Amino acid sequence: MKRISHKQSEKVPKGAKRSNHWSTVRKAHLKKHPACAVCEATTGHIEVHHIHPFHSHPELELDPSNLITLCENLKDGVSCHLLIGHLGSFKSFNPDVVMDSKKWREKIFTRPKNVKGAT
Repeated sequence: MKRISHKQSEKVPKGAKRSNHWSTVRKAHLKKHPACAVCEATTGHIEVHHIHPFHSHPELELDPSNLITLCENLKDGVSCHLLIGHLGSFKSFNPDVVMDSKKWREKIFTRPKNVKGAT
């Protein structure tokens, strides 16, 4: 499977500026929700993702109900933030990120185990 890659510079759209309070809100969110909503990772590169993008919904930038924790650990070649949060492109967003995170978490944690001898 080809890895999905991204450029760090594509994450924040040009012209978008974070609120001065973002770091405080981000820290509080991670304290309350430290694990990736998809794979439950708590270490590595953990992101606080906006359900509704802050550049198109600036009034929701600091709203805790608009945030979800997603990782970029590339476990098994997948970045939960990029794949589930942005549908594979930082130029897009997933309006169903909360529901999709729950579905994929269930799929990951109930997936069949490898059969002996299979690759």
